[in-house]
Amino acid sequence: MTSIAESVQDYVARQPRLTWRRRALRGLIQGLGFHVLWKMDITGRENIPDTGPTIIMMNHIALIDPVLVMGAVTNRFVIPMTKIENVRNPIIRPFVLWWGAYSVNRGEIDRKALLNSIELVKSGQLILIAPEGTRQKHGLAEAKEGLAYVATKANAVIVPTGIAGAQTWADDLKRLRRARISVNFGRPFRFKTNGQPRVPREVLASMSHEAMYQLALAIKDPALRGVYSDISRMTTDYLEFC
Repeated sequence: MTSIAESVQDYVARQPRLTWRRRALRGLIQGLGFHVLWKMDITGRENIPDTGPTIIMMNHIALIDPVLVMGAVTNRFVIPMTKIENVRNPIIRPFVLWWGAYSVNRGEIDRKALLNSIELVKSGQLILIAPEGTRQKHGLAEAKEGLAYVATKANAVIVPTGIAGAQTWADDLKRLRRARISVNFGRPFRFKTNGQPRVPREVLASMSHEAMYQLALAIKDPALRGVYSDISRMTTDYLEFC
């Protein structure tokens, strides 16, 4: 029986073999999505490192958010974490499997998903995480600590990525209109750990809140900043900008 660690290492080792699939699907996203279905405004691509351990931290307001980011990043491939329900969905499942996303059980501490995230980033990959854990179409909610945990374990660069306008895409499509959607890649940063091998949970919580304010700044529509709308409360004690 394959252990979780062996399964994770096998998944990380498979990444180079998925390149041609991802290139084809990214072309489809850009061709159909960006030129037919939606009107895209993509800014800040220069903030995405070309190589090295990286996490894209996005707000999550619509089903298509991961697809938008996967198409918008052009200098490397995004590996998204997706809820297990998408793997079981007969419509979404083929896309998830073809791209090679990895799943997470949101109702529990999913050790395999955490290990996948950490090992992917340590190997120099770019992963995508929505720190709130689920869609929040009316604005940012309190962050969970998973992203800070993964980032500190892997010494990752974090790129806060704000999405706006995607929440109306389905209704607009029914009216034969193209939704105007913005994807903005904000200022990248790392968490300061001061060499600690294990970061206390209360510090992870503080890191998460500081990161969420950076995400709020990256969202072009202030109405979607939610509980992080008051930028005057922002601190950067645990952040090191790249």
